[in-house]
Amino acid sequence: MLAFLRKIPFSAQLLAGLVVGLGLGYLARTADLGWLTTTLQQVGDLFVQLLKLAVPPLVFTAIVISIANLRKVSNAARLVGKTIGWFMITSLIAVAVGLGLGLLTNPGSGVDISTKGAEAPDHAGSWTDFITGIIPTNIVDSFVQVNVLQIVFIAIVVGAAAVAVGDKAKPFLSFNQSLLDLVQKVLWWIIRLAPIGTAGLIGTAVATYGWSLLAPLATFSIDVYVGCLIVLLGVYPLLLGLVGRVNPVTFFRKSWPAIELAFASRSSVGTMPLAQRIVTKRLGVDKDYASFASPFGATTKMDGCAAIYPALAAIFVAQVFGVNLSIGDYLLIAFVSVVGSAATAGLTGAIVMLTLTLSTLGLPLEGVGLLLAIDPVLDMIRTATNVAGQMVVPVLVSRGEKTLDVAVFNAPNQPLDGSDAVQRPERETGVVREPEPAFGS
Repeated sequence: MLAFLRKIPFSAQLLAGLVVGLGLGYLARTADLGWLTTTLQQVGDLFVQLLKLAVPPLVFTAIVISIANLRKVSNAARLVGKTIGWFMITSLIAVAVGLGLGLLTNPGSGVDISTKGAEAPDHAGSWTDFITGIIPTNIVDSFVQVNVLQIVFIAIVVGAAAVAVGDKAKPFLSFNQSLLDLVQKVLWWIIRLAPIGTAGLIGTAVATYGWSLLAPLATFSIDVYVGCLIVLLGVYPLLLGLVGRVNPVTFFRKSWPAIELAFASRSSVGTMPLAQRIVTKRLGVDKDYASFASPFGATTKMDGCAAIYPALAAIFVAQVFGVNLSIGDYLLIAFVSVVGSAATAGLTGAIVMLTLTLSTLGLPLEGVGLLLAIDPVLDMIRTATNVAGQMVVPVLVSRGEKTLDVAVFNAPNQPLDGSDAVQRPERETGVVREPEPAFGS
């Protein structure tokens, strides 16, 4: 049985899980089968819990090793600067898409929904919380509570210290590398369960969220999906074709398994090992650079959750509560989206970023309560957009630096399990640095 499953492409397995989940969810809702809804929810929750279980050691070791590996990369500082620069550029484009859709469709105008029962979250994100929350008061609590932002901070400091210490830190770095390999192997086993987890997660969404719940928020929900699809299938392909001079179709064909997993799991960090394998083994990004770009992107690069969604949500909440937004407010939304994106921390949901945006604009935080009910449905497309962007940027940076292995990018899909060795066509072993024709096959 296992041998048979291995012959089926992973993306096809995920698609099968998606279809089965849709069918079971529809059956559970139309036939009012409570036990089936509960079973689907338990299966989905268990899969997400398994992903979250590996998050603290994965993020810490990945970032420590990535900082150490940057020593092996020529022009590391320039690579880091370009990566951050592209993160900001794509975030600005994404927030502009969100604002444009919001102004065009007015998602909160005429919404027939009561705001009396809406409650503000117990704790709202603020700039003070964001800044002070980066530095942990207790290292153990950061890992126990899975505070990804604090874990990232600890890892950066420890990684930088290890590089500064030099040879004395080699045993520590070797231990972290071994631990990272172990965690990634375990997480890969968990990811192999993704078709089952996908069926549970999608089935739960279909069984739980009917049109009666979505109808009052239909325009807003459609806007979120349309905005994410514009960035995912419009902006990214344009950047890949015009700036990266690579075939966008080839990019999506190779990266689709990670995008599918992100859609189902709603976790950028949980998808990171798969995305990193795709970036190196299928897209031709240098392994040492990818070891930095992938973990860094999975915790800070959030075009869906931190740009498109809060922009639309701010306009929606303002219109529902009758608050007029000025041009300055729209510019402030863009600023918050670019600077505060790390607050989303790569986990499911974007409530922290939403409360940060609303509180900065002075909008009623009760608006969060109106959107919480359908957040899981919207989070699927947001996370898929996040992960796609996290893979696009390393390709753009590598292409600009002429370090992208175009032969690997254009080669047939490599298997994502097994060894990390990349089979290059026609015995090609070196990095292809010569420009290739745009949209080459």
